[in-house]
Amino acid sequence: MNRERFFALSIAVLAAAFSRLVPHPPNFTPIAAMALFGGAFFSDRRLAFMVPLMAMIASDFVIGFHPLAPVVYATFLLVVCIGFWIKRHFSPSAIFAGTLAGSFLFFVTTNFAVWLSGTLYPKTAAGLLTCFVAAIPFFRNTLAGDLVYTVLLFGLFVWSEKRFPALRAPQRDTGTFSEV
Repeated sequence: MNRERFFALSIAVLAAAFSRLVPHPPNFTPIAAMALFGGAFFSDRRLAFMVPLMAMIASDFVIGFHPLAPVVYATFLLVVCIGFWIKRHFSPSAIFAGTLAGSFLFFVTTNFAVWLSGTLYPKTAAGLLTCFVAAIPFFRNTLAGDLVYTVLLFGLFVWSEKRFPALRAPQRDTGTFSEV
């Protein structure tokens, strides 16, 4: 990967991560979008995991860590893998499907962890269902934030690749949106 592309991708991820520091509705954040973007655009898989994860951790140093952070980070890394899938099927529908999958995965894993580790809900199927139902209002914001930030990150970078040839990946044909 050329330096210009690496720098631009890293700046995009860092900017998204630090947007978590400005006031926003609960769960309206770029978390899944950063992971999807990293998986879809970094050519080196190690960088696809490391750059977004380090940006996330850096913003958490400011926001603060919580007991379920390991679950959030593990889910975040799984969402990077969805970004790898997007890379192979790069199209608006693949990006949309990946965004939905990432949002859903985040919802299921983090709320399961809340149910499993907490005392707020009984450790029964009904308690798990109650936990998931109580989290639905937060899921709306998660999904909305993921969609908005994914459109911004992917849209601005695809536009930048077309405008600035130095940002293009060697194998990427920016003339069509459906090819990688």
